Amino acid sequence: MGDKTLNWDEFRALGNPEKAPEEPKGQDKGVMHFLGQSSIRVHLEKKGRGGKAVSIVKGLQMTHTMMKDLEKALKAHCGVGGTQKNGEIIIQGDKRDRIIDFLKTKGAKDIKKSGS
Repeated sequence: MGDKTLNWDEFRALGNPEKAPEEPKGQDKGVMHFLGQSSIRVHLEKKGRGGKAVSIVKGLQMTHTMMKDLEKALKAHCGVGGTQKNGEIIIQGDKRDRIIDFLKTKGAKDIKKSGS
């Protein structure tokens, strides 16, 4: 449009943005796509952590930003803390079953539980 300014009638003719349909979030679709293609393993680890157990999600094939969003969602779903390090998501406590159930609802197909 350049330097042209719109008068009120031209502006109204463009339509009401409040009634426009919402655009689908591309990020959620991307996370679901990557989860479906990843070979995910959920491990339990106690060594080197003062005897406290953590659940580690390995094998996620996605970008750092997508993994950070997934980590945040997992922490909220499990109600515990956690972090993301070296391409793995670390969740406090033995939450392997809850993690697997959550990832299945998000579209993950190849998930295995390991550790004692």
